[in-house]
Amino acid sequence: MDHFQKVKEYLVDLDYRITSENAEDGVFVVEHEDNGIKNLVIGCADPILIMEQFLFQINTDSMEIYKSLLQKNRDIIHGAFVIDDSGKRVIFRDTLQIANLDINELEGTFNSLALLLTEYSQELISFSKN
Repeated sequence: MDHFQKVKEYLVDLDYRITSENAEDGVFVVEHEDNGIKNLVIGCADPILIMEQFLFQINTDSMEIYKSLLQKNRDIIHGAFVIDDSGKRVIFRDTLQIANLDINELEGTFNSLALLLTEYSQELISFSKN
């Protein structure tokens, strides 16, 4: 079974709704509203699986926000906060080895993101207003 199909089966088994998929590019967009996950982009880029969830845009540079995000990265079980090339968009990102990927690893990333969104939501909302 190819990696794209394996990931698709895992997504279905984990009750994630696939809102978009492109087998040629190896990309899914998924959501699980109960976990606060919407428009999570998953890319099958052998040898890795890349998962990115846009969180908010930084409107003004703030050392306080950057410092807080870096400190919170230490607490995140899987994945991390990253800033895109524009320097304005804060994204949750995780990468996993695709060759040996199992459903537990994928679920671990989803659970980590869901926990982060639950525990850190007030701070994220506050940061998005700056």
